[in-house]
Amino acid sequence: MAAIALAEVVTADPGAPLAGFQPMGLNHQEARIIDATLRCIARWGMGKTTLDDIARQSGYSRATVYRIFPGGKEGLVERVASVEIARFFGAVAQRMAAADSLEELLVVGIAEVSRRLRDHEALQFVMAHEPEVILPKLAFSHQDEVLSAATAFAAPYLARWLGDEDAARAAEWVARIVLSYTSNPADDVDMGDEESVRRLVRAFVLPGLVTSIPASV
Repeated sequence: MAAIALAEVVTADPGAPLAGFQPMGLNHQEARIIDATLRCIARWGMGKTTLDDIARQSGYSRATVYRIFPGGKEGLVERVASVEIARFFGAVAQRMAAADSLEELLVVGIAEVSRRLRDHEALQFVMAHEPEVILPKLAFSHQDEVLSAATAFAAPYLARWLGDEDAARAAEWVARIVLSYTSNPADDVDMGDEESVRRLVRAFVLPGLVTSIPASV
Protein backbone atom coordinates (compact mmCIF):
# COMPACT_ATOMS: atom_id res chain seq x y z
CA MET A 1 0.00 0.00 0.00
CA ALA A 2 1.12 3.56 -0.61
CA ALA A 3 0.82 4.46 3.07
CA ILE A 4 3.30 1.77 4.04
CA ALA A 5 5.83 2.82 1.41
CA LEU A 6 6.76 6.01 3.23
CA ALA A 7 7.26 4.05 6.43
CA GLU A 8 9.84 1.97 4.59
CA VAL A 9 12.14 5.00 4.55
CA VAL A 10 13.24 3.74 7.95
CA THR A 11 12.63 0.02 7.60
CA ALA A 12 14.03 -1.03 4.24
CA ASP A 13 17.09 -3.21 3.85
CA PRO A 14 19.56 -1.10 1.85
CA GLY A 15 21.21 -4.21 0.41
CA ALA A 16 24.69 -3.69 -1.02
CA PRO A 17 27.19 -1.19 0.48
CA LEU A 18 25.96 2.36 -0.10
CA ALA A 19 28.97 4.55 0.64
CA GLY A 20 28.61 7.66 -1.51
CA PHE A 21 25.36 6.41 -3.04
CA GLN A 22 22.76 8.96 -4.06
CA PRO A 23 19.50 8.38 -5.94
CA MET A 24 20.22 8.27 -9.63
CA GLY A 25 18.05 8.68 -12.70
CA LEU A 26 15.84 11.52 -11.42
CA ASN A 27 15.16 14.17 -13.99
CA HIS A 28 14.17 17.71 -13.06
CA GLN A 29 10.43 17.06 -13.30
CA GLU A 30 10.59 13.89 -11.19
CA ALA A 31 12.69 15.58 -8.51
CA ARG A 32 10.32 18.57 -8.40
CA ILE A 33 7.24 16.35 -8.00
CA ILE A 34 8.90 14.18 -5.36
CA ASP A 35 9.91 17.22 -3.32
CA ALA A 36 6.39 18.62 -3.70
CA THR A 37 4.96 15.33 -2.43
CA LEU A 38 7.14 15.47 0.66
CA ARG A 39 6.08 19.05 1.36
CA CYS A 40 2.40 18.11 1.04
CA ILE A 41 2.75 15.12 3.36
CA ALA A 42 4.61 17.29 5.87
CA ARG A 43 1.65 19.71 5.79
CA TRP A 44 -1.40 17.43 5.54
CA GLY A 45 -0.23 13.85 6.04
CA MET A 46 -0.58 10.79 3.86
CA GLY A 47 -4.33 10.39 4.03
CA LYS A 48 -5.32 13.94 3.15
CA THR A 49 -2.71 14.63 0.47
CA THR A 50 -4.17 14.31 -3.03
CA LEU A 51 -2.66 14.32 -6.49
CA ASP A 52 -4.27 17.73 -7.01
CA ASP A 53 -2.38 19.02 -3.95
CA ILE A 54 0.88 17.60 -5.28
CA ALA A 55 0.27 19.03 -8.74
CA ARG A 56 -0.39 22.51 -7.33
CA GLN A 57 2.65 22.34 -5.05
CA SER A 58 4.90 21.22 -7.91
CA GLY A 59 3.56 23.76 -10.38
CA TYR A 60 2.59 21.06 -12.86
CA SER A 61 -0.83 19.93 -14.01
CA ARG A 62 -2.46 16.78 -12.66
CA ALA A 63 -2.10 15.27 -16.14
CA THR A 64 1.64 15.92 -16.09
CA VAL A 65 1.98 14.26 -12.69
CA TYR A 66 0.06 11.24 -13.99
CA ARG A 67 2.23 11.09 -17.10
CA ILE A 68 5.48 11.13 -15.11
CA PHE A 69 4.17 8.79 -12.39
CA PRO A 70 1.52 6.64 -14.13
CA GLY A 71 0.83 4.61 -10.99
CA GLY A 72 -1.15 7.49 -9.48
CA LYS A 73 -0.71 8.47 -5.85
CA GLU A 74 0.32 4.98 -4.76
CA GLY A 75 3.00 4.68 -7.41
CA LEU A 76 4.22 8.19 -6.68
CA VAL A 77 4.51 7.57 -2.95
CA GLU A 78 6.40 4.33 -3.59
CA ARG A 79 8.86 6.27 -5.76
CA VAL A 80 9.18 8.94 -3.06
CA ALA A 81 9.96 6.22 -0.53
CA SER A 82 12.65 4.67 -2.73
CA VAL A 83 14.31 8.05 -3.27
CA GLU A 84 14.19 8.91 0.43
CA ILE A 85 15.63 5.50 1.33
CA ALA A 86 18.55 6.16 -1.00
CA ARG A 87 19.08 9.66 0.39
CA PHE A 88 18.86 8.43 3.98
CA PHE A 89 21.18 5.45 3.75
CA GLY A 90 23.51 7.18 1.30
CA ALA A 91 24.09 10.12 3.66
CA VAL A 92 24.61 7.87 6.69
CA ALA A 93 26.96 5.58 4.75
CA GLN A 94 29.04 8.54 3.59
CA ARG A 95 29.56 9.73 7.17
CA MET A 96 30.35 6.26 8.48
CA ALA A 97 32.77 5.42 5.68
CA ALA A 98 34.84 8.50 6.56
CA ALA A 99 35.19 7.61 10.27
CA ASP A 100 38.76 6.86 11.38
CA SER A 101 38.02 5.16 14.71
CA LEU A 102 35.37 2.94 16.25
CA GLU A 103 34.26 5.77 18.52
CA GLU A 104 33.92 8.20 15.64
CA LEU A 105 32.04 5.63 13.58
CA LEU A 106 29.49 5.09 16.35
CA VAL A 107 29.13 8.80 17.08
CA VAL A 108 28.63 10.01 13.51
CA GLY A 109 26.44 7.03 12.59
CA ILE A 110 24.10 7.39 15.54
CA ALA A 111 23.92 11.18 15.28
CA GLU A 112 23.36 11.21 11.50
CA VAL A 113 20.57 8.62 11.71
CA SER A 114 18.92 10.47 14.60
CA ARG A 115 19.13 13.88 12.92
CA ARG A 116 17.69 12.59 9.67
CA LEU A 117 14.78 10.92 11.42
CA ARG A 118 14.16 13.96 13.62
CA ASP A 119 14.44 16.53 10.80
CA HIS A 120 12.42 14.64 8.17
CA GLU A 121 9.29 16.80 8.24
CA ALA A 122 7.05 14.42 6.30
CA LEU A 123 8.05 11.44 8.42
CA GLN A 124 7.59 13.40 11.65
CA PHE A 125 4.11 14.56 10.63
CA VAL A 126 3.07 11.00 9.84
CA MET A 127 4.50 9.73 13.13
CA ALA A 128 2.66 12.43 15.06
CA HIS A 129 -0.70 12.41 13.26
CA GLU A 130 -0.94 9.08 11.43
CA PRO A 131 0.93 6.67 13.70
CA GLU A 132 -0.97 3.74 12.25
CA VAL A 133 1.26 4.11 9.17
CA ILE A 134 4.51 3.82 11.13
CA LEU A 135 3.91 1.93 14.37
CA PRO A 136 3.01 -1.42 12.80
CA LYS A 137 6.43 -1.34 11.10
CA LEU A 138 8.22 -0.83 14.42
CA ALA A 139 6.32 -3.18 16.72
CA PHE A 140 6.08 -6.88 17.46
CA SER A 141 7.42 -9.13 14.68
CA HIS A 142 8.10 -6.20 12.35
CA GLN A 143 10.68 -4.83 14.79
CA ASP A 144 12.85 -7.81 13.91
CA GLU A 145 12.76 -6.66 10.28
CA VAL A 146 13.88 -3.17 11.30
CA LEU A 147 16.73 -4.56 13.40
CA SER A 148 17.74 -6.97 10.66
CA ALA A 149 17.90 -4.18 8.09
CA ALA A 150 19.89 -1.93 10.43
CA THR A 151 22.28 -4.76 11.27
CA ALA A 152 22.87 -5.62 7.60
CA PHE A 153 23.60 -1.97 6.86
CA ALA A 154 25.89 -1.13 9.80
CA ALA A 155 27.77 -4.39 10.38
CA PRO A 156 30.22 -4.01 7.44
CA TYR A 157 31.37 -0.67 8.81
CA LEU A 158 31.80 -2.02 12.35
CA ALA A 159 33.67 -5.05 11.02
CA ARG A 160 36.67 -2.83 10.33
CA TRP A 161 37.27 -2.78 14.10
CA LEU A 162 35.35 -5.85 15.22
CA GLY A 163 35.14 -9.35 13.86
CA ASP A 164 32.22 -10.10 11.57
CA GLU A 165 30.23 -11.91 14.26
CA ASP A 166 30.81 -9.22 16.90
CA ALA A 167 30.11 -6.51 14.34
CA ALA A 168 26.67 -7.97 13.64
CA ARG A 169 25.84 -8.19 17.35
CA ALA A 170 27.10 -4.66 17.96
CA ALA A 171 25.10 -3.29 15.02
CA GLU A 172 21.89 -4.79 16.39
CA TRP A 173 22.63 -3.51 19.90
CA VAL A 174 23.28 0.02 18.67
CA ALA A 175 20.15 -0.12 16.50
CA ARG A 176 18.11 -1.02 19.58
CA ILE A 177 19.59 1.96 21.41
CA VAL A 178 18.75 4.35 18.57
CA LEU A 179 15.24 2.94 18.23
CA SER A 180 14.65 3.25 21.96
CA TYR A 181 15.81 6.87 22.19
CA THR A 182 13.93 7.78 18.99
CA SER A 183 10.63 6.46 20.31
CA ASN A 184 11.24 7.61 23.91
CA PRO A 185 13.54 10.68 23.97
CA ALA A 186 15.50 11.40 27.13
CA ASP A 187 16.02 14.90 28.51
CA ASP A 188 19.72 14.32 29.17
CA VAL A 189 20.61 12.87 25.75
CA ASP A 190 20.29 14.69 22.42
CA MET A 191 20.69 11.92 19.86
CA GLY A 192 21.18 14.43 17.06
CA ASP A 193 24.06 16.21 18.81
CA GLU A 194 27.44 14.54 18.28
CA GLU A 195 28.92 15.61 21.61
CA SER A 196 25.90 14.34 23.49
CA VAL A 197 26.10 11.06 21.55
CA ARG A 198 29.85 10.88 22.23
CA ARG A 199 29.23 10.96 25.98
CA LEU A 200 26.69 8.17 25.62
CA VAL A 201 29.02 6.11 23.45
CA ARG A 202 32.01 6.53 25.77
CA ALA A 203 30.03 5.75 28.92
CA PHE A 204 27.84 2.86 27.80
CA VAL A 205 28.60 1.61 24.29
CA LEU A 206 32.38 1.43 23.91
CA PRO A 207 32.95 -0.34 27.27
CA GLY A 208 30.79 -3.17 25.99
CA LEU A 209 32.69 -3.42 22.70
CA VAL A 210 36.37 -2.82 23.44
CA THR A 211 36.98 -6.36 24.65
CA SER A 212 35.96 -7.56 21.20
CA ILE A 213 38.56 -5.46 19.37
CA PRO A 214 41.54 -7.57 18.26
CA ALA A 215 44.79 -6.59 19.97
CA SER A 216 46.50 -5.89 16.64
CA VAL A 217 43.98 -3.16 15.67
